[in-house]
This record gives sequence, structure tokens and C-alpha cells, in this order.
Amino acid sequence: MSEELVGRARGRARGRSRMQPTSAPQPRRPGVQTSSQLLEQQQQQQQPLPQQEPMISRPPELIGRARGTRQVEQVRQQMGALSLAAESGPQGEGSASVPSRGGVRARRYDEPQVPTRPSTLASKQGTSGVPVTLRSNYFKLQTHTDWALYQYRVDFAPDEDRTGCRKGLLRVHKDILGPYMFDGTVLFTMKRLESDPLELYSARLSDDVKIRITIKKTTDLVLGDPHYIQFFNIVLRKCIAGLNLQLVGRDYFDAASKVIVEKYNLELWPGFVTSIRQHENDILLGIDLANKIMRKDTALNLLNDLSQRSEGWKDLFVQAIVGATIITPYNNKTYRVDDVDFDSSPLSTFEKGNERVTYMDYYRNRYSIKITNKAQPLLISRPKKRDIHAGRTNNVVLIPELCCLTGLSEDMRNNFHLMRDLEEHTRLHPSARMDKIVHFMRRLTTNEQAKGELSLWNLKFAPDLVEFTGRILVPEKIQHGGGMSSDGSQDADWTRNLRGHPMYHSKEFNNWTIVYLRKAHRDVESFVRTLTNASSSLQFKIPPPNYEDLPDDRAGTYVQAIEKIISRNNPQLIMCIVPNNRPDRYSAIKKKCCVDRAVPSQVVLAKNLTTKNVMSIATKIGIQVNCKIGGSPWSVVVPFKKPVMVVGFDVCHDSSIKARSFAAMVASLDGSYSKYYSAVSPHTSGQELSNDLGMQVQKAVLVYRDHNGFYPPKLIVYRDGVGEGQEHYVLQHEVEPLRAKLQEYYQSEPLQMAFIIVTKRVNTRVFMKGNNPPPGTIVDDVITNPIKYDFYLVSQQVRQGTVTPTLYNVIYDTTHLSPDIMQKLSYKMCHLYFNWAGTVRVPAPVQYAHKLAFLCGQHLHRAPNQQLSELLYFL
Repeated sequence: MSEELVGRARGRARGRSRMQPTSAPQPRRPGVQTSSQLLEQQQQQQQPLPQQEPMISRPPELIGRARGTRQVEQVRQQMGALSLAAESGPQGEGSASVPSRGGVRARRYDEPQVPTRPSTLASKQGTSGVPVTLRSNYFKLQTHTDWALYQYRVDFAPDEDRTGCRKGLLRVHKDILGPYMFDGTVLFTMKRLESDPLELYSARLSDDVKIRITIKKTTDLVLGDPHYIQFFNIVLRKCIAGLNLQLVGRDYFDAASKVIVEKYNLELWPGFVTSIRQHENDILLGIDLANKIMRKDTALNLLNDLSQRSEGWKDLFVQAIVGATIITPYNNKTYRVDDVDFDSSPLSTFEKGNERVTYMDYYRNRYSIKITNKAQPLLISRPKKRDIHAGRTNNVVLIPELCCLTGLSEDMRNNFHLMRDLEEHTRLHPSARMDKIVHFMRRLTTNEQAKGELSLWNLKFAPDLVEFTGRILVPEKIQHGGGMSSDGSQDADWTRNLRGHPMYHSKEFNNWTIVYLRKAHRDVESFVRTLTNASSSLQFKIPPPNYEDLPDDRAGTYVQAIEKIISRNNPQLIMCIVPNNRPDRYSAIKKKCCVDRAVPSQVVLAKNLTTKNVMSIATKIGIQVNCKIGGSPWSVVVPFKKPVMVVGFDVCHDSSIKARSFAAMVASLDGSYSKYYSAVSPHTSGQELSNDLGMQVQKAVLVYRDHNGFYPPKLIVYRDGVGEGQEHYVLQHEVEPLRAKLQEYYQSEPLQMAFIIVTKRVNTRVFMKGNNPPPGTIVDDVITNPIKYDFYLVSQQVRQGTVTPTLYNVIYDTTHLSPDIMQKLSYKMCHLYFNWAGTVRVPAPVQYAHKLAFLCGQHLHRAPNQQLSELLYFL
């Protein structure tokens, strides 16, 4: 639901990131095609992908080693038994490394790095603020091998997809290879092999089939080569594999230390995220904590439960399972479900080699798993971009009975007691997080097998977290109305400062209507009085509303009332009092007000009318109402001679049509950064990266000129929703077209523009004396990237758990602004999100763009009415 329901606004405004669903093609709905057509297409799409040695076709499901099971609990026990202990000495390889063939090329530590640091930038460090000693979750690599290594690609014929089996087949020849490191596809050796290519033969233990192993040289590695860092990560993961941790997806988890939440049938597995990378002056090992929520029910349990509750169980199952992440215990891998094939079942066949086999036979023969439900549909997981890059283009077919659910459902997220119980284990105090990280490092470096492996490759890590100097910016002064200002506090919370100070700009408010259920009339009148009193203290006058009572709470009743009200007197704002946060009613109200008509709306839960902190809620609603009709509650001083246009851009996927996304842009129009222009454009590529940014910014520049009489002297574009490794795409498909289009307006005058990628989901943590650093903390050295113009900023106050800094990566800059000004401007912008009287995690235009994109993706499912483009109607 929206932040307008007040109680949930605070957390989001302060920057608690919501996991966005990954992009996926639009799922095929049941009934669109006939069974024969669908089966024929499925057999074509799910044909095994030919490998370099196509002696055996690759099956369309996920490969791994496990023993069969029938009951859910047996599946869970089987998962627990799949510990990834190492199997060999220092000359061999561990049994766990990269989980699938070619996966190493898609790992986070091997994603392409785009140099974006300008050659003219002598230093990217700022100067403002108070220097302070900080620590981060990194360990310095003190010594490492510097001799030449030889990299080879290893192929198997007949093909073998199980990484552990591939390692075992190669291990037989360790005397020929000498000391080596093998991740399942890529082989590193200390010595050059005698022949290239080198062919070896091993017998597979499971069926005694003779396997040909072809080893082809790809390159020589010397210190400084980017692949050398990849080699360090492979060594590290082999060492971690010896700690009896379990590889789930891409990270390791400690099943032995799992927390069982019996009341909710959940398990919480603690884990670790690791990465070795080159940082400013040193190679650093980053370690952060992770948690995996394991549910004890399978996708088939979910299907059975829905089929017993509703006749429309198919649609409900599609809504619940598509986009969800499941884990298959027989190979311990995770997958995102992209579609449901109701026209196929475990009795359906696919082509394996030169014969057709059923899924039931395949699982029975391959994994000794007996599938009990022969009528269940099949789940489809389409290949991700990194899978396609690695050569895996087939759909993955999954059996619901063998798919354990992970993560939290929407009902679970709305369960306050469940979330509170989980937060006790996931939101750790900074000192507790530091202790766990250091303990894991000590465990890694004292394990006998890991010590031997690290010694073999001459790797030694510092025992303590890296220490460096950061800066804390001075708290900003908050600008109120009437030329008044108040000093900001170190915790960046000025809620109390609002009392007794007028809002920065109060819009004249003359005509509004409140819609409510007839039985709540007395509570509504009382709330209106409270709202009037609360707003008057901010010098925002709220006139008496027009009352419109309703006989029932159906969505259609609200929509009809709104249409009648707008046709009758076209109010400045409509406030709807709703008995609960039912999504369909909320969506209907927003569609009517934001799409069909162009009237700002405010939705309020009825329970908030009579709560004990009703005055606080009324004050926040008063601020929101003023913003939605064109006012602004506060500002900060941004001392440019002419107003710089600050642009925020974000993308949100459509919840109803998975292949569609909404790209939202919000741009400032004045020097107080209180007026904004917004635009939304849908696109159907299913990707975060949008080609619509240029067109939207062009419109914003023209509106800016209409307001100010000149084009913006500088543009600062903050772009959210970009994954690591996508910078090159953004430069080519967003920055360059945007620059070319805007240059037409400036003609011979060079365009001054900065394009900054904002990343919230980072594994970097910053500590100060065992606690969270205060808002305004800047880190621009030691743990940053030497080939990028980047910095970390802690802008939000966190009272529970450990703060996560936001990463700013300036990938294009012709503004001639110093790094110090760029950092201070970013922090100032974090003060201007009007839904929260404090700083937020990202600059306000980015947060506004996220709110707008989320509104369109979750509720409107179309672009809003352009008549609202200069109002913050989406707050």
C-alpha cells in the first residue's frame, strides 16, 4: 500500500530498500495456447543446448547430486546433508567452488569494470567536514603470489554438468597438472602444460562411462591482470568450502547454525558474502553477513493449499509463484520462477540424446527421486542475462514437488509479529556484526585445510578490519517559511524543528472534499478538527471540507463518489478514509484521481483517525496535503548562482504484466528545490535500463526554461536501478543520447552535465568506534575503486541494526564541480524528501522517482495524467 497510510511511511522514507523483482519476460497465462501447441513449443525451447562436444544432449532441468525423497521433511534433511566439505589436499581442488559451469564468468568479482574516473581528476577526495577514524568490513591482502599463472578452459565429452563430478574427473590427473586450481570450467596451473590442447581420459564412477577431458590454453596471467583477482577469489571460495558451509545460490550459509522459527514454519540460515577486489591502494577481502530464509513447504504445498481455498486457484498460484525464488534440494541451487506450464506434467517428455524420456523417469534414474504427484504442472525458469552470456539459453523446467520456497510471502511481510521475530536475528548492532565478521575471518585462517591452501598460493590476510580516515559533514540548516531557519542536529532529524515554524511555502488551499463511510462520520469530523489545528501551527490554513459519506466500502462506490465530486466542483484535493488497506480499492482510487482525472488524492486508514498519536499523524498529513497541491514544508541552502537542475530517475516493474516496466523521472525546477516536474513512460523490454530518459529530461529542461527564463546552467542526473557491470550500457544508451539531445538546446555552449549512478544495495559497511557513523559521513578513499570517480555517503540515521552506506559513482561529468561540492550537493539533496522530516538514503529526486515508478507499477499500471506533472501528487 502507499506511504499515505502513514504508519509505513517512515521506514521507506528513511531508505530501507525494497527488493525489486528481477526482470523477466511476460509469463504465458494458462489457456492461451492448446496443449499440443504448447507441448511442441516447449519441446523446441527446452531442447538441450549443444556443447562443444555434443555427444550427449543436455537435459533441460538442473543438475546436481542428491538422493531421492518423497516427503517435504525428507527433502529438507537431504539439503542439510549436502555439506560442501573439501575433499582433497593442497594440490587438488575442493568439492565446492563455482556452482555451475561457466558461472565464474558471471560472478560479482569478475563483472566488467568500466573506468569512469576522468584523467583530468587529480584527486576524488573532498575536503569539507571533520576528519574521523573509521573501519569497514574489509581485510587487507598482505601477501600474495606474484608469479605467472597459466589459464586453461576445460571441456568434458560426454558433457558432465555436475561441478563436483567434473572436479573429481580432473583430480585423477593431478600428477600431470601439478599444483592447480579448478572451478569446474576454468583451470589455473603453476606450470605450462606439455601440449595444447591436452587430452586426458577418466572413468565416471557412477556409470563407468569413459570421459574425454580437453584442456585448452586461454591466456597467461601476470600480476596486474584482472583475471588474477578472479584467481584469488577462486582460491578463497575453495578455502571457504572447507568450513562445512553450504553453497546456496552464489553465497555460503551455515546450516548448522540455522535459527528455527517453528511458529511460522521457517528456518533462517546465517551466511557470508565474500569478494576480493582491487581497491584504491590495496587488494582487499570484503566480508559481510547474509541471511537466507528457508520455508519448510514446497511449491506443491502452496498449489494444494490454493486449490482447496478457491476455484480460481490457477490464477492465484501464478500470482504467488511467478517471480518467487525457489531452491531445489537435489542440487542445492536457487531459481526464479518465470512461468507455470499447466498443460504439462511430470509425465510429459523431453528429448534426451536420441530418445524421449519423461520427467518422472529422468529424476528417478538421475537422482533416485520418485515423484509422487503425477498431475502437478511444471514451473519454468528462463535463463538470466548472465546465463545467456555463459552459453545457457534453454529454459529450466522444475517440478513443484521438488521446489522448496524461500523468502517471505506478502502475507508474511505484513505479519508484524513475524517480522519482529526475524529482526532480532537479522538486524545486528554494528559491534555484533564486526565480531561475527572477525570471527569468520579467524575461522577461515585457522582451518588446517584453508591454511594449507592459502600457504600454497602465498596468500595472507590481515587479521583486523581495515582502518582509514573519513569525514563527517556539518549538519545542514533547515530553511522554514518567513525567512526563518533552524539548526540541524547530528542525527539529521528535524521533526521537532517544524513545530512553531511556518512551512517554507504554503499553497493557498480553498476547496477539498473528504470521502468516508457513513458510520465513521463522528470520527471524521474530529479528525478534521485535529488536522486543522495541526496545520495551523505550520501556518498552513485548511478550510472546512465538503463531506461525502458512502453506504459501503466497495471500490466501485468510492470511484463513483469521486467522479461525482470532480464533476460537481473540481476540488484541489480529495481525501479518502478507508477501513483497511485493501489493494484493489486503493488502486481504483488512484487510477480515478491520477489517470482518468487529474486531482491530487490522500488516502488515510480509518484506524489512524482515533489513534493516540493522532496529532503527529495529522501533522504529517497536513505536510503531505500542502506538497500535493504545490507547496513545500522546508528547504536547505544550495548556494549556486543560478539554480542547477537535479534529476532523479528510477524504474519499477509492473506487478500485473511482468514484461512491462515504468521509468519515472523527477527534475527540480527552482533554486529552493521545492518544485518538481515529473514524467513516466512505460516500456516492455523487461529491463531496468530505459531508453526513455532522454525524452523525459528534454521535457523537463523546457519546463525549467518556462519557469526561469533560461536553460539550466548545469544538470546533475542521479540514476538508480543500475546493476554493477551495466555502466557501459548506461554510457552508450542513456548518457550519450541524452547529451546529444540536450546539446541541441545549448547550441555552441558546451553542455555541463554530471551523470551519477546511485547504488543502495552494497555489501560495504562502515563502523565508527563500534557504532554506526552519523549522517553526513563521507568515505572517498581506501575502500573505493581506483578506476572510478566514486564515494560512499551515509546520509540516514539508523536506530536498529547496522547502517548501509550509499555508493555514488560519477560516470560522466562536464560540470567542473569539485569532488567536495559533488559530495556536499548529494548530501543536501538527501534532506529534501518531504515525506520524512529527516535525511533519506538517496537524493530526494531519486526517492521521488522511486515513489512515482512504484505507484505506476503497483497500482496505476499506466502513465498518469500529464496535468499533474508539476505536483508531488505521488507522495
